Amino acid sequence: MRIFDAHRVLGPIPGDHVPSADVAGLLAELDHLGIDGAAVTPSGGLYGDPAVEQPAEARHERLVTVPVVLPAVPGAGWPGDPGIVVASAPAMVRTCPVRHRFALTGPVAMGWWHELAGAGIPLALDAGETGLDRVRALVTAVPGLRVLVLSPGYRSLRELAELLDAHPGVSVETGTLVAAGAVEWLARRAGAHRLVFGTGAPVWDDAGPRFQLDHLRLPAADVELIAAGSFDALVAGERS
Repeated sequence: MRIFDAHRVLGPIPGDHVPSADVAGLLAELDHLGIDGAAVTPSGGLYGDPAVEQPAEARHERLVTVPVVLPAVPGAGWPGDPGIVVASAPAMVRTCPVRHRFALTGPVAMGWWHELAGAGIPLALDAGETGLDRVRALVTAVPGLRVLVLSPGYRSLRELAELLDAHPGVSVETGTLVAAGAVEWLARRAGAHRLVFGTGAPVWDDAGPRFQLDHLRLPAADVELIAAGSFDALVAGERS
């Protein structure tokens, strides 16, 4: 079974005492856990100012770079306009409206999201930072935008189920759904094709989600979807 981690951070984490891994170290950790590849957000763009610390690509055939974008008025964001993002054709982009202080559904950002939706580029949003209410407002306003909700807590299962029911373009990362039976319940409720394996490492634990993946009480085809197939479909623009 192919396993792809849809949520990793590469580079130093502010305030973290764990040594930051370079690409070689990351690949070694993936090998240790039996993970075939990963989508990687460079920490400079995530924790710094993307307009200053433009993210470098994690160049390796097993890694997919997920750049951080900051939609803002000219001269205050990164890149300068959404057309630059579309032209670079990333598999997915990430944005941080609270950390980087911009309005997720403000007029400038909305122009970006409509353009990304038209180009078929999905957007990753951290549930803890953004809040599921803001995610809901965004996908209601831009129904064609595909969104991956990162690191949702298991206490949000009811809200996640409601979000998935109402918005077919939304997918959910499984790494922090750590309650017994949480992933199984959501898979049966919304479909395994809406769930994406990810760990959030090194901010979050990676061994626990990897162990959980091996012990899901779901049909093998559903586990394969969660392990890699759902992410492949997300970035390819496929929907069930």
